[in-house]
Amino acid sequence: MSSIAVPAARVAPRRAWHTDLPVLLVAAFWGASYLAAKDVTTARTVLAVLVLRFALALPVLAVAGWRPLRALTGAQWRGAALLGLILSGIFLLETYGVVHTSATNAGLVISLTMIFTPLAEAAAERTRPTPPFLGAAALSVLGVVLLTQGAGFTRPSLGDLLMLLAALARTLHVLVMSRLRAVRGAGALPLTTVQLGTAVAVFAVLSAGTGQSPWATAAGFGVRQWAGLLFLAVLCTLVAFFVQMWAVRRTSPSRVGLLLGTEPLWAAAAGIALGGDRLGAVGLAGGVLVLVGTAWGRRAAR
Repeated sequence: MSSIAVPAARVAPRRAWHTDLPVLLVAAFWGASYLAAKDVTTARTVLAVLVLRFALALPVLAVAGWRPLRALTGAQWRGAALLGLILSGIFLLETYGVVHTSATNAGLVISLTMIFTPLAEAAAERTRPTPPFLGAAALSVLGVVLLTQGAGFTRPSLGDLLMLLAALARTLHVLVMSRLRAVRGAGALPLTTVQLGTAVAVFAVLSAGTGQSPWATAAGFGVRQWAGLLFLAVLCTLVAFFVQMWAVRRTSPSRVGLLLGTEPLWAAAAGIALGGDRLGAVGLAGGVLVLVGTAWGRRAAR
């Protein structure tokens, strides 16, 4: 995203933890976000909640990044808007997905992005993944199969399938961002702001045809729903973005990525401890395999 002030290898242990802890908190926020979204959202209010979540965060990002936004070229605006369209698809799939599955399943299935992305990169570059990485991918896929069959061998739920599609959409987003020449050289803050602005526009247009306006939805919220919405907008969006920007200047992107990769652990912890999710022996084994496979895959990909 930007230059790194101090190489990770030279960061003193105490200072490293000062940087690592906020990033780890972001991973925990993201892990808990599946449970928060499930608590706030119903199948009828997905679009309205998405409008509210990002409309609350967008003005802060726009004010903070006003000068860089004005410096964007026309091509960069168009490229960021294209990424925003993909991002809107990701959030739609994730939010509808978490409504129809457990928070634990959602967090673990979406972690397959860490496997799908290197596989997609290898296909795009016409290179062959290493045997260890293929083994990690197979282990992760087996884990997802077991995870979604925790109550016995049945069809995966609609929510599980939507989360799988969301993981593929995240992979597409990463690939397009890395290969789209138009956005190269654009700063992280204006790029994110345009993407979220595009996504909010998409959600607003779609919600206009549902009869469930964001404002009517917000008016019906109680204290619990408002707390969940503010958690998603402030901690999982604004704080998460600025912590990433702050941390990547003080350590390495790989270290930040590794810490953020603990998100599925926090999702499982929140789902089981706070959401009352019960995996069963088969589902628990599947969850462990997903975590082991994605961790192994990250190491093999590096």
